[in-house]
Amino acid sequence: MTVLFYLLALVATVATFLCITERHPVHAVVYLVTSFFSLAVIFYLLGAPLVAAFEVIIYAGAIMVLFLFSIMMIRPEVTEIDLHPGFRDWWPALLLGGILLAALGYTIFSQPLRQGTVSPGEIREFARLLFQKYGVAVEIVSLQLLFALVGAHYLGGRRR
Repeated sequence: MTVLFYLLALVATVATFLCITERHPVHAVVYLVTSFFSLAVIFYLLGAPLVAAFEVIIYAGAIMVLFLFSIMMIRPEVTEIDLHPGFRDWWPALLLGGILLAALGYTIFSQPLRQGTVSPGEIREFARLLFQKYGVAVEIVSLQLLFALVGAHYLGGRRR
C-alpha cells in the first residue's frame, strides 16, 4: 500500500505540474481532473471514503464544470494545431490516467469490501462541523470562486 500511495502522490504532483505549465486551457483542465482523481484515491487509501467522495463530487465535478464554463466564456483563440491534437499532445494525460486507473483497480480488487464503515452519525457530525464551525470559511471560498469567474468574464470581454 505504501508503494501505491507514493505512486498516486507522484501522479498528483506530475499532473498538477503539467496543469500549471500547459498552454492549452482544456488540456490543463484534463490534467487537473487527473490530479483530483488521484487525490481522491489517496484519501480512500487513508481510510477517508467520505472525503474521497467529496473530492470527486465537488472538485472533479463541480469545480471543473466552473473552470470549463469560464474557459468557454473567455473564448480562447483556436489555432489549426488545436483542432487536431495528436498523440504527442495527449501522451502525458494518457500515461497519468492509465497509472491512476491501474492504482484504482488495484485498490478496489485487493481489499475486501468494508461495509458500514461510515455511519450516518459521522456524516451528520461532519456536516454540522463544516457548516456551523466553518460555515463562514465555506461561504468565503464560494465568493472567491464567484469573483474569479466574474474577473475571467471581465478580462475575456476586454479583448473583444
